[in-house]
Amino acid sequence: MNRMFEMERKVTKFGNSLGITMTDALKQIGLDQGDIVNIDVNPESGEIIIKKSTKVSLPEGVSPDFMSTLSDVIEAYDQTLKGLKDR
Repeated sequence: MNRMFEMERKVTKFGNSLGITMTDALKQIGLDQGDIVNIDVNPESGEIIIKKSTKVSLPEGVSPDFMSTLSDVIEAYDQTLKGLKDR
């Protein structure tokens, strides 16, 4: 059940920055202080979309180069891997 909640907030000054408070909205998507978010901005429509980051940190001993190569292989053989899954 996806329900949209509409909220109206006033843009205020925080130090040298502009911002809004939206604690209730952030809690609704499971965010807390220190969490990482992805922000998509569409200047044409005036929309700003904030999503909880799904980025995962690598386990100790796994290099970013390995993950990059693995991602390339998975992309190249995507259909083959999907076919094997259904066997």
